[in-house]
Amino acid sequence: MKKIVAFGLLAISISIFSACEKKASQETTNQEKTKIIMQKAPDFNADSAYYFVEKQVKFGKRIPNTVAHVACGDYLVNILHGYGWEVIEQKFDATAFDGKILKSRNIIASWKPEAKTRILLAAHWDTRPFADQEKDKTLHTQAIDGANDGGSGVGILLEIARVIANAKTINPAIESKVGIDIIFFDSEDYGQPDGTTAETYKQDTWCLGSQYWAKNKHQENYSAYYGILLDMVGAKGAKFYKEGQSMKFAPTITDKLWQTAKELSNEGYFIDKTSESIIDDHVYINQIAHIPMLDIIEYENSDNNYFNKDWHTLHDNMLIIDKGTLKSVGQTVLQMLYNETE
Repeated sequence: MKKIVAFGLLAISISIFSACEKKASQETTNQEKTKIIMQKAPDFNADSAYYFVEKQVKFGKRIPNTVAHVACGDYLVNILHGYGWEVIEQKFDATAFDGKILKSRNIIASWKPEAKTRILLAAHWDTRPFADQEKDKTLHTQAIDGANDGGSGVGILLEIARVIANAKTINPAIESKVGIDIIFFDSEDYGQPDGTTAETYKQDTWCLGSQYWAKNKHQENYSAYYGILLDMVGAKGAKFYKEGQSMKFAPTITDKLWQTAKELSNEGYFIDKTSESIIDDHVYINQIAHIPMLDIIEYENSDNNYFNKDWHTLHDNMLIIDKGTLKSVGQTVLQMLYNETE
């Protein structure tokens, strides 16, 4: 994705909320610093995560209604099955901003599906069909590789799925009553491009997969203790701030994750400051599914744009993917899971 747009009344509520939230967030952070107990967790393998990102890119542009999209989706289902996760394919038709019907599927994998207490991890697996942030407008109709925007989050979660499966006999988190769900949301990045002819910008043309799941959960009455969304989490030099909507809907969990990153000496990647709010999959999970979900998403605002210079351009390819960034994010999320032993 991602698109910064006015949230209308939500923007007003954020401004009113900000002063109180700042104090509450600081208090929550101080409390969480005294509560975090770091459990022994296995190593997150950055080489393996990098391979998973590269594997997706090699399928081609993962745009709904294409051969590459179908092939990559089948791969994701098969590899999760191979690691012993229970997998559900949620197939649906999504209507794009231009009226096109997108043959879509959310891929949902569960570990310990019988556990009542659940943690939800998510990323989107489709890629942007328009390089609409290229300075050369003649390139705007070309699709992007999506190595970072889509591929990196999926690659990290596949590696976490592999690690959990291989460490299941010694993992205190997995041997507890906590279950884990991974959702790969589809049709996230087919949102309305800037400059298209329309009377108004259609905000909800983004994140079609998460909107569908939030209204049609794969299990009746499904809920989770909290959720973590990964988006654009693999670029060299990436910095991750506490995104505004995450601090509104899931401040305690957000503070806990950033404190976990600090305990792992990953604070060079995870910056203890709040960034602007962004529309991403977590917004719909928070507002419609009512599951507190935070968003780990790169924030780079040197040019008055939320994202780095490669966002939605043809440069979003394997050349920008960095194993150090993958390691930092993956190990931090994995550690959060292993800390959940209650």
